Amino acid sequence: MPRPPNPEVRSRLLSIGRAVVHEHGFNNSGVQEITQAAGVPKGSFYNYFDSKESFAAEILEDYWQAIELRHGPILYDARLKPLLRIERFFASLTQDHREHGFVLGCLIGNLSLELASDSDDTRGKLADVIGRWEGALATCLREAQERRELHSEMDSRQLAAIIIEAYEGSVMRAKVERSGKALERFGKVVLPLLLH
Repeated sequence: MPRPPNPEVRSRLLSIGRAVVHEHGFNNSGVQEITQAAGVPKGSFYNYFDSKESFAAEILEDYWQAIELRHGPILYDARLKPLLRIERFFASLTQDHREHGFVLGCLIGNLSLELASDSDDTRGKLADVIGRWEGALATCLREAQERRELHSEMDSRQLAAIIIEAYEGSVMRAKVERSGKALERFGKVVLPLLLH
């Protein structure tokens, strides 16, 4: 009789496997490398995930939940004006990239480049995560518009999408250059232009 799945093993595969994929890329991270890093037998991987692509969708969810837990409260801090919340949120994300020497990039962007044309599961999860990110930013933007701190002509959801696209491009360039210059430009030039 097969052993029932162990939630602790699944959690370890997600957190450690996510780090492996984030560091080495999806295509350069085999099931063997993921399970070895997590300290579980290779054969048990498929007790927890239908495929490597479904694993990718799950680590994206895990990654986004970690961002929401660590940085999301900034966007809902009613003590701060909504546009300041957005600035601080991106400054906080940028600090994460700085702490890793700008070498990892964003897992959302990385997997978009690697898997968006090959995996429907992953593309669907990417769209979901980006949509949730847009929604959180759009809520702040609408609040700023209601408070007359931001022009009201622009659709808040569209502006949120543009901000994310600009940030992800900056993260990609920071990864290529191993430098925070692109992210500094985003914070000091691009975001203020979009928000004022």
